[in-house]
Amino acid sequence: MRGGNNQFTLKSYKKLFESLYPQLCVFAYKYLNDLDLSKDIVQEVFLKVWEDKIAFENESHATGFFYKSVKNKSLNYLKSKQYKSTERYELANMEAYETEEFYMSEAVVIETSAVIENAISTLPEKAAKVIRLSIEDYTNNQIADELSISINTVKDHKKVAYRKLRSLLSFLTVR
Repeated sequence: MRGGNNQFTLKSYKKLFESLYPQLCVFAYKYLNDLDLSKDIVQEVFLKVWEDKIAFENESHATGFFYKSVKNKSLNYLKSKQYKSTERYELANMEAYETEEFYMSEAVVIETSAVIENAISTLPEKAAKVIRLSIEDYTNNQIADELSISINTVKDHKKVAYRKLRSLLSFLTVR
């Protein structure tokens, strides 16, 4: 993760960026409700960490740092005069956004979604499509129509996919 001088190498930083960027954008969007602004804020956080040559003990520490930084930058934006003068500013929403419960629940949902999406992407292409449509509340009939396959084929893809996903995601179950 870090180079010999206790800092990121460009390659390791690019890898970290690619793995965290999508979920951090979604996370910022939960606060800002503006995708372009969310992307800008996440990019600014990554740029600042690179410029300041911040070193991390491990990947988990880095992930936590990025989530906290994106949260703080998003909240700072919401508190800014620019935002207050152009948007409907509701103090009650700000207080809810600032709670540790909101932060933790959103971070957990987004990280879990990323883990599930990574697991789905390991499935055969058709099975992955079936599962994604199923997650979007498509019925088996709708999936069959959408993918031009039989309902039995949809069921077979689901069976194979669920078996593999259960194995890949077993660590998520509460015991």
